[in-house]
Amino acid sequence: MDWTYNGKTVEELPKDCEGFVYLITNLTNNRKYVGKKLAKFSKTRPPLKGRKNRRREKVESDWQDYWGSSDNLKADVEKLGADNFTREILHFCNSRGLMSYLEAKEQFDRRVLETDEYYNGIINVRVGSSKILQEGLKNIKT
Repeated sequence: MDWTYNGKTVEELPKDCEGFVYLITNLTNNRKYVGKKLAKFSKTRPPLKGRKNRRREKVESDWQDYWGSSDNLKADVEKLGADNFTREILHFCNSRGLMSYLEAKEQFDRRVLETDEYYNGIINVRVGSSKILQEGLKNIKT
C-alpha cells in the first residue's frame, strides 16, 4: 500500500522534507492512527584510519514500508493485510520541531486518547519555540 498526499500517490519526499505527519486508517472498522516519521536518519560511522573524528552521514529511512509504532496497528496489518489500510500524509515538515508540534496538534484536535476509534495509546511530545517552528507554522493551513 502506497502513501498518499492530497489524494495523489507519493513516490518520493520533497527535498527539504525532514519528515511527515501521517494518518493510517483501517478500512474494515475505520480505526485510525496518527503519527510522525522521519525522512532521513543520521548514521555515525567510525573514523578513517589515522583520524579522530567519526563520520556522519544522512541515510534515507524506511518510510515507504512503515506502518507506525503501535503494536496493535501492526498486528491488524499482519492479520488483515495491507490492502485493508490507507496511509495518508497530512503534513510535510521541514524541521523536527514542526513535525513534533503538528503530530501533537493533530492528536489533540482529533482527541485520540478519548475514544477507541484510534490506535494511539499515548501522546508524547516535547517542543520548544524557535524561529524555524514559527516560520513553518505560518506556511501551514489550519
